[in-house]
Amino acid sequence: MSEPNVTLSEAAAKRIAAVIAGESGKQALRVSVEGGGCSGFSYKFDLADAAEDDDIVLEKSGATVLIDPVSLVYMAGSEIDFVDNLLGQSFQINNPNAVASCGCGTSFAI
Repeated sequence: MSEPNVTLSEAAAKRIAAVIAGESGKQALRVSVEGGGCSGFSYKFDLADAAEDDDIVLEKSGATVLIDPVSLVYMAGSEIDFVDNLLGQSFQINNPNAVASCGCGTSFAI
């Protein structure tokens, strides 16, 4: 498989590393795409013990992100970011493939 073209911002990497450090036995953040949500697809974030054999592994500044091959198709060219503003703290996916998204930032359409 070619090099994954999903990137991780420095803010996201720092937050992921901090979260993983506080969770015993967890090694990475798994990001996946599921059907559903108000715009058709939604992102799911889970802590993972280890990578699956077919996972794409992104590493930056002590953080590890796992993405399965099916989700990678929908996330190609995306940046995973962590935003901390007046609306709260959250991971956000800046996805150039999304033609529509919802206000919460976790649901999108292609």
